[in-house]
Amino acid sequence: MKLFYSPGSCALAPHIVMAELNMAYELEAVNLKDKTCASGDYYKTNMKGSVPALKMDSGDILTEGAIISQYLADQKNDGTLLAKFGTIDRFRTLEWMNFIATDIHKNFSPLFSLERNYKTAETQNEVKNVFKTALTDKFNFIAEKLGQNNYLTGTEFTIADAYLFTCLTWTKYVGMELTNWTNLNSYVKRVSERPAVIRAMTEQGLIK
Repeated sequence: MKLFYSPGSCALAPHIVMAELNMAYELEAVNLKDKTCASGDYYKTNMKGSVPALKMDSGDILTEGAIISQYLADQKNDGTLLAKFGTIDRFRTLEWMNFIATDIHKNFSPLFSLERNYKTAETQNEVKNVFKTALTDKFNFIAEKLGQNNYLTGTEFTIADAYLFTCLTWTKYVGMELTNWTNLNSYVKRVSERPAVIRAMTEQGLIK
């Protein structure tokens, strides 16, 4: 399998999942500005032009990070990172995946394109405040649900933790701090120390 990624993007989540499962995989970096990669025109791989994309051994291309992570976890087929079909634990993890995708990830996205989408500094600041306020509300919710648990669904690391951790690493790029949420701060540190996370972040050049 080959994962198309951009360093530090949401593609880090399925990258972590592959590392956690000790899968054999290749990586190919994508320049999101001009949509190119070593293979050439990235649009020929993914018409959406976004990352991640997973080229499976069959040659099929799978897109959307949350779905790729689910697909990867199901290849293990033993409940590792995602509980087995039909169990409430599986649906709890997928519930978190949907929340992270729609309420966390999507509230970060506008903060990375302020200068491109809004001409004046005043408008940029207004938009920034709107989405930072939204994220603050979501962080409050996550912190309450997390409580003193090690991970989102309790004691076991899941694909939802790989996704949430990835999103929380973006706070430093948009001028947000997690210091107001002690357990979220501890959570990020805990996840960052997992060998698979260190491996994925090293392979993406995010840490040395």
